Amino acid sequence: MKKRMCIVLALVFLILAVGGCGKAEEGEKEEKNEKNEEPLIVAMELAYPPFEGKDDAGEPTGVSVDLMEAFGEYVGREIKIENTAWDGLIPSLQTGKADLVISSMTIRPDREEQVDFSDPYANALLAVLVNKDTGATTIDDLNQEGKKLAVKSGSTGHLYAESNLDKAEVIVLPDESACVTEVAQGRADGFIYDQLTIYRNWQKNLDTTDAIFIPFQEPEKWGIAVQKGNDELLGQVNAFLKEFREEGGYDKLVEKYLAEEKEAFDTLGFQWFFDMADEDGEASGEEE
Repeated sequence: MKKRMCIVLALVFLILAVGGCGKAEEGEKEEKNEKNEEPLIVAMELAYPPFEGKDDAGEPTGVSVDLMEAFGEYVGREIKIENTAWDGLIPSLQTGKADLVISSMTIRPDREEQVDFSDPYANALLAVLVNKDTGATTIDDLNQEGKKLAVKSGSTGHLYAESNLDKAEVIVLPDESACVTEVAQGRADGFIYDQLTIYRNWQKNLDTTDAIFIPFQEPEKWGIAVQKGNDELLGQVNAFLKEFREEGGYDKLVEKYLAEEKEAFDTLGFQWFFDMADEDGEASGEEE
């Protein structure tokens, strides 16, 4: 009798133990699934079309938006875009309010101290939008006493002006459109920013502006930022960018958003945004 009772109790304990393990594994699986179902928050400043902008309905649109949506499909996560002021982008990662930042952001040593960057996905060079009445034809013409240069706060053009144009007065403004307005209306002699922005705004203001393309520059590299130490997400981003390039993803983005600009850049002999150079200095962009 006692022996039979012991066997029954042992079976009961075994069933409870197996059931408990099953529930634990099920709980872990549910927790993992819930985590993967949470959207990835991507911060960007929706003020730089066609990379980061808004459509007629006010919804996020552009190269960076499509790129992040493709990344979401790659990792099986929903993507939620948060329109964030430029100065708040890196803090949004540091405080955990965002998982990723992509906003045509240059990889710089001072930023690398605060966040981790992906492999470069694009490059850009600087140019100057100038008011026609200035008569400036080179960047040196603007580095003169009495000249006023508009720059967007915190941009690479801002840093370039402070480092290289010490004779001119630098006017720091919060956004690109304000800088363009200052030049178009003659309150500033020039606006330093990336070549694509300068080209587009020159085309919009042909009666009042000209464009100067600064020679002898090293291209700036753009990267996607994650919180410092988030190696898992960073590894996923880098693997995605490699596959996206190999499968011709950038060709589709150019065709959708930048076909006219690509043709103009080829004509002017400028290096294109997505034509990256490998370690041997050979172009690794897609064939057009």
